[in-house]
Amino acid sequence: MCLLDTNILLELLLEQENSDDVEYLFARIPAERLFITDFALYSMGIILFRRKRSDTFVQVVDDLFLEADVNLIQIGPADMKRVEQIAHLFRLDFDDAYQYVAAEKYGLTLVSFDADFDRTKQGRKTPAEVLSVY
Repeated sequence: MCLLDTNILLELLLEQENSDDVEYLFARIPAERLFITDFALYSMGIILFRRKRSDTFVQVVDDLFLEADVNLIQIGPADMKRVEQIAHLFRLDFDDAYQYVAAEKYGLTLVSFDADFDRTKQGRKTPAEVLSVY
């Protein structure tokens, strides 16, 4: 089961270099095995609204959560101490520490293009690495 980092979603939406890998990930892995944090969802919304693509954001929400049943998860106030610990331990920004703690809490594989996760205990997988086992 995979937690998709914000950059995975934006890679596809902004048609960046690895968007084909992300599209293939969505095609190959059942939606019930994919997870996105509330933080990633809101971050994606902020970026798309700034780019005057609010319609794209609404469509993505419909596609991921209303049609495909991708899982939306969150961590709560009680988890913020762990976010702080992880941020300091692995020298991560808040957003990365949030994603890491969410993956840790729910027992998920973190899927990201962000190499900052490589210095953590859990690490990360790219879409291509995840697909190599499917």
